[in-house]
Amino acid sequence: MSNDIDNESFCDGITEEIINALTKIKGLKVIARTSSFAFKNNNKDVRQIGCELSVATILEGSIRIFNDRIRINTQLIRTNDGFQIWSQNFDRKLDHIFELQDEISLIIAEQIRENFGHLYISNHISIIGTKNIYAYKLYLKGRAYQLNWVLEDYIKAIDCYKKSIEVDKNFYDAYFTLCRSYGILSSWGLINKQEGEKFAKSYLNQGLKINSSSYLACFSQSSLSFWNDWNYNKGIDLLKNTLHKNPNYAIAYEGIAEIYMATNQLEKALLNINKAIEISPLSPNHHFTKGNIYFLKREYTESIKHLEECLKIDPNFSLAIETKLACFIFLNDTSKFENYIAIMPQLISPKICEALFCLINKRQLNVAIDIKAIDVEEGFKNIYPWHFYLLIHSGNKERALDIFADKMKLKVGQLVNFQLDPFLDPLREDKRFQLIVKQFISPELIPAKKEVLNKIEREPLKPLSDSEIIRYKLILENFIKNNKPFLNPNLSLKELGKSISLHPNKLSWLLNTEFNKNFNDFINYFRLNHFKTIALDPKNSHLTILGLAYDSGFNSKSVFNTFFKKTEGITPSKWVQQHNK
Repeated sequence: MSNDIDNESFCDGITEEIINALTKIKGLKVIARTSSFAFKNNNKDVRQIGCELSVATILEGSIRIFNDRIRINTQLIRTNDGFQIWSQNFDRKLDHIFELQDEISLIIAEQIRENFGHLYISNHISIIGTKNIYAYKLYLKGRAYQLNWVLEDYIKAIDCYKKSIEVDKNFYDAYFTLCRSYGILSSWGLINKQEGEKFAKSYLNQGLKINSSSYLACFSQSSLSFWNDWNYNKGIDLLKNTLHKNPNYAIAYEGIAEIYMATNQLEKALLNINKAIEISPLSPNHHFTKGNIYFLKREYTESIKHLEECLKIDPNFSLAIETKLACFIFLNDTSKFENYIAIMPQLISPKICEALFCLINKRQLNVAIDIKAIDVEEGFKNIYPWHFYLLIHSGNKERALDIFADKMKLKVGQLVNFQLDPFLDPLREDKRFQLIVKQFISPELIPAKKEVLNKIEREPLKPLSDSEIIRYKLILENFIKNNKPFLNPNLSLKELGKSISLHPNKLSWLLNTEFNKNFNDFINYFRLNHFKTIALDPKNSHLTILGLAYDSGFNSKSVFNTFFKKTEGITPSKWVQQHNK
């Protein structure tokens, strides 16, 4: 709620960190940043948002920064009926933001657990690699640039990350983002490959010395292993370890899908990209990757369907624009191809693509192309190496094979799918081509080794023994009977657990497993019974039903009415009328 663009990237970063923290809770489905942010500054009804994202609950709120203070307003809302489950305001000094992010994340997790069912929650779930507010702001500003996926902005992002570690040399997240930034730019030939990889590996090693257990450490290693080294087995192993540390990290599922695409295992690729889309249904990247899988399967019409889903979300997504054009080329649909060329000014090489369409589909060339003058090297600075593809299909096989051999040695990103790329078909029967690719085709991926548990606490399968279950059930029932804690409208799971000397994780498990109720339903059951007792007492006949509900511990008219009707099948007033006859 500030007009300052630096504050906006900072607030977006706070929101993303709360999302990341909640994803660490096993059993809690949390929609990823890309899809959540699609509704930023959007007045859509929460029920519609819930439907689009397939979620039961929405967390919405606002952030305002003024001077050295930050104010965060939050509310948790059910998507089926728009009911506000919980709301809270936080007003703190700005340099307390790290503790505040963790506090908010834990409170949200507690509210979800109390209302919906058992979750195992660690003592801390939001862990930032710095406690320096200036380093953090620079890092988040870099993230905002990096997420634009534009070369110039990547360079700006790198500059912000470098400044961030100048402020705090131990900020490991900044080292890992520098590693991935240099790795991606060098893989796709946007900077010198050897120099870029040298920087990427240097920053990775510096980050690992500070914190080797972070899921981002694993993800950064996997990114270099796959995109820069084409080490498929190591890449898969590291990505699976990333998901072990953060099971809802959608980008890791996309990474696994990309490795399966590169190794000609497209059904496995589809399974993983579908999982990524489930976590982040509005990510243009994920829909593009799914479209690209179908492109490699040579199901071009199906590919276009998913590419269009990507372009609905981001009309300027270059990879989807160019892959869609590639589909039209192989579909041999002159009308759609020409119309698409005409309406897409973002296309980098329309004349080259027109010539390629004619050559692939045995049409007469209607544009004059001097093949010898084609700058193939310049073409490899783009996402699709159209100039190289034209060289292949124009019959210049030897020159094409020379370039192919050189680029394969460099392991450029544009050729990562060399096993299935339909544009390479004219070269596949050549023995020289076969000898080149033989060096890079890996045997079928071996299963990942058994992964070591990371430092995030994991719930034991059965946190209480049989004798402890019997003991604590008795303690709980006696405490409720003798002390009536349910009359406190602000009673929490933590407070109840403290009263009977039982950790809230264990109490949550006990309620859900042994009583088949979440915390709120369990407590509201006793509130309801208390209400029935006092509602039928003649000395309370002068009191309103709502007043009696508040006296029974309910803190909301809608909570009381909803729970009563769910339990008894009729409204409270009708129940009182029936039982007072």
